Amino acid sequence: MSTRILLIEDEHSVASVIRKALMEDQYEVSLAMDAASAWDHISRWSYDLFILDVMLPGGNGMDLCRKIRKEGIHTPVLMLTALGSVDNIVMGLDAGADDYLTKPFKIAELLARVRSLLRRASAATPGSIAYTSRVNVLVFSDITLNLDEKNAQRVGRVIELTATEFRLLEYLMKNPRKVLSRMDILEKVWGYDFNLNTKTVDVYINYLRKKLEEADGSRVIHTVVGMGYILKEE
Repeated sequence: MSTRILLIEDEHSVASVIRKALMEDQYEVSLAMDAASAWDHISRWSYDLFILDVMLPGGNGMDLCRKIRKEGIHTPVLMLTALGSVDNIVMGLDAGADDYLTKPFKIAELLARVRSLLRRASAATPGSIAYTSRVNVLVFSDITLNLDEKNAQRVGRVIELTATEFRLLEYLMKNPRKVLSRMDILEKVWGYDFNLNTKTVDVYINYLRKKLEEADGSRVIHTVVGMGYILKEE
């Protein structure tokens, strides 16, 4: 079965180049050029990946991404935008995007991002891994992370995490008492293979720290100046 991608992009020239490159890589590509037609595609057919521009006629790409997630659709979203500040990247990720690519970009980088997202989605698909009846839980100090039920607790208090925060905590808990560089975290949590702005990691570390400290008061994620972050007891 061929991989189906919905490209949501209103600039004809950009859409044409992206669609051509994807089809040459043997993907089946549908095109929507505004928010309304995009939602019509999404509600009617099943796709393996959405490539979504932020600025769209008749709606905002971030709002559309939020709607996709609100409807319980877990299809990976690669967001495209000319707005490349850290704040805009964080807004896109918070809206539910899995990856974020700033215009202008190289087609080779776009295709690499597409492959990375599809690999991640495939690895997470039920049936692609062996399931057991044993609950899959990570424990560090007074923090528990249930990988099956996708929830986190500290001293018995449930911690509400976004999907990105959950992946970040999972990576930290799988590598306790080990200094992890920002680039390591970007690659493992976001799947980035490129030299992107590592401030995104700092922003999410701060989000996660605040939620963990609200539950207990003590800090377990520590900064190692010039090197990265480490999960350890105070």
